[in-house]
Amino acid sequence: MRAADAHGATGVPDDETGGSRRAGSVGAIVAAALRDLRAIDGAVYAAVATTPTPTLDTALRRLSRAADHSKLSLGIAAGLAVFPGRPRQAACAGLGAVAVASASANLLAKRLVRRRRPDRESARVTVARQVPMPASASFPSGHTASAVAFAIGAGTVLPGALLPLWSLASAVAYSRVHTGVHYPGDVTAGAALGVASAVTAGRLRRVLPWGGPC
Repeated sequence: MRAADAHGATGVPDDETGGSRRAGSVGAIVAAALRDLRAIDGAVYAAVATTPTPTLDTALRRLSRAADHSKLSLGIAAGLAVFPGRPRQAACAGLGAVAVASASANLLAKRLVRRRRPDRESARVTVARQVPMPASASFPSGHTASAVAFAIGAGTVLPGALLPLWSLASAVAYSRVHTGVHYPGDVTAGAALGVASAVTAGRLRRVLPWGGPC
């Protein structure tokens, strides 16, 4: 048999040629899906920006600022830690989850993805909503990751606190879009990272020796 018959007209084995075509098709599908997701992300962001909500603007702006550097979670943890037993354990579990989430979002994910922050001037986000635009990358939302991580971490130990903490974390997540500093996709990824961080921190607490008040 001639070499051209065994390897196709191009001299490349048929299975390799077919594999290259399939890989190219998959790559094209993924690229198209990512473009669609970015378009949806931008459209939802723009819709939020142009929807007038004067009664919510001040409250959500203050909530977003309160979540800076996890101050909100730290304050709740301090309140829980006053009470010995499960509340104090919940505070420690929540803060451990926040530590994992913050490191994962700010030291790893943001540096890898490097997504630009939204252009809220072009989107016409009203000044009444705005908080200072962070200098860090947009993806994922560190505020959301930490708030969700605290809610899951503390709520796992203290189930009665899970729903209120989750509701608060959800409000923090929305506030980051409302104030114009994140796309919806950023906060969605941040929430997923927060859940994963809480699970990871919980497993670490079970396998590593732990001292102190917790």
